[in-house]
Amino acid sequence: MATVAGVFGIHDGRPDLLSGTPRAHAIDRWIFVFMATWFIAIVLAGFIPSSLMKIEMVRSGARPPFPLIMHMHAVLMGSFLLLLLAQTWLMATGRNAYHMRLGIASMVLAPAIVIVGFILAPTMYHQILGGLQTAPPEMREEIQSRLLFSENVKLIQIRVGILFPLFLAIALRARGRDAGLHKRMMILATAMPLPAGIDRIPWLPTTLPDSPISPDLYTLLAVSPMFLWDIIRNRRVHPAYVIWLAINVPFAIAVHGLWDTPWWHATARAMMGA
Repeated sequence: MATVAGVFGIHDGRPDLLSGTPRAHAIDRWIFVFMATWFIAIVLAGFIPSSLMKIEMVRSGARPPFPLIMHMHAVLMGSFLLLLLAQTWLMATGRNAYHMRLGIASMVLAPAIVIVGFILAPTMYHQILGGLQTAPPEMREEIQSRLLFSENVKLIQIRVGILFPLFLAIALRARGRDAGLHKRMMILATAMPLPAGIDRIPWLPTTLPDSPISPDLYTLLAVSPMFLWDIIRNRRVHPAYVIWLAINVPFAIAVHGLWDTPWWHATARAMMGA
């Protein structure tokens, strides 16, 4: 019978701190279910109040209606989060065969999310740009600030658009040979677009729009329960976190370096066809 260490991809021969305890084995099974649930809670905490506010603005005529592509993005991303929850629950309850069958859906959802996301970004940009061109003079300064912020946010969106599918590809490639890497990378990949929800939580302190540091810090905080359990349980950093950070850090440096620079604003406008 496979050991817990074998299942989690740990082969250093050292016993973990909680070896053999029923509580540890239970957390091993359910920590990934918790992470999927935790991510859904973060997204709902951000998008529910934001969506209600924007719906009211549409009703009052303060902003244009949501484009169809935004609804598509919301449905696809919500479906992916629910799929992650279902997949982690199936593994926690020992339904491995169903987990493998359902996993095919992620291979369809992930590319669709990326494609729709790259269509959504210019769509929303041009909606703001259109508002700037038709706004009364007293509102143009505020809308201009929103447009500049939107250009900066494109840096985060490009980063997510590249790294989300990349980490998913690493996770899916590992699923048959390294279960520990597979399930951690699935969670870490899903953490990449979390700032879209985190940044909308109204009561969280933020460095935006001046700096993108708060989205990075909150993303690290979001994945910390799984990371801390791994450290407590296995007394080492799992390779999944090393891979995730090694790829993430150069992109983070680029985002922070380009944020709000004249060169980036000019480049973003050229990319958006403005």
